[in-house]
Amino acid sequence: MERRFGSTRLVPAGFVVDHAQIDTDWVFLDVRASAISAICPCCGTASRRTQSRYLRQATDLPVAGRRVVLRVMVRRFWCDAVLCNHRIFAERFGDNVLAPLSRRTGRLETIVHHPGLALGGRPAAAFADRLMMPVSNDTLLRLVRRRTEQPRDKLAIIGIDDFAFRRGQRYGTNVCDLERRGPVTLLPDREQATSQAWLSDHPSITTVARDRGGGYGEAIASAT
Repeated sequence: MERRFGSTRLVPAGFVVDHAQIDTDWVFLDVRASAISAICPCCGTASRRTQSRYLRQATDLPVAGRRVVLRVMVRRFWCDAVLCNHRIFAERFGDNVLAPLSRRTGRLETIVHHPGLALGGRPAAAFADRLMMPVSNDTLLRLVRRRTEQPRDKLAIIGIDDFAFRRGQRYGTNVCDLERRGPVTLLPDREQATSQAWLSDHPSITTVARDRGGGYGEAIASAT
């Protein structure tokens, strides 16, 4: 089934849908940027002179129980700035919309980031697949690491617990800032020595929330 759309809220901000193809399990949307110009990422000069176009694909949020793929027509522009090192550049859409080289839209990465943080690799991947947002367990863990931001202020109150890279085989440690309600870091294992070394490097921490299992209690006591 094929349908035609104009501007629509089905796609991230800044895109216009030119054409849609709806199959049993998939929706393919041909989209392009709504802006008539683009900003050179090197010098910041705006340009309207199109040099060429190419097609890239990105997965987006599901619609009506169907997986969605955006077929994005990306324009290359000439940069007219005399001193710019980039004579030709591809238009950018913003990391919160569609980051360069990304295969998923920013809003999709925001959604799948949460089960990856809560469940770990393989369980989160299975859960995301049920939600029609397929992503591998390794990709989920890379996404969580990439979105983990170091706090600008010193840490004071944190939560610490283990999570599964691969359930029953390999586990890591998740550290969260409970004041800012966000992740701080992922440690590569759940060994006492690893947690103790990290805690020793952050003497500003005054309160740690943890469960009663594992060696986190001993790590906290040894680090203080």
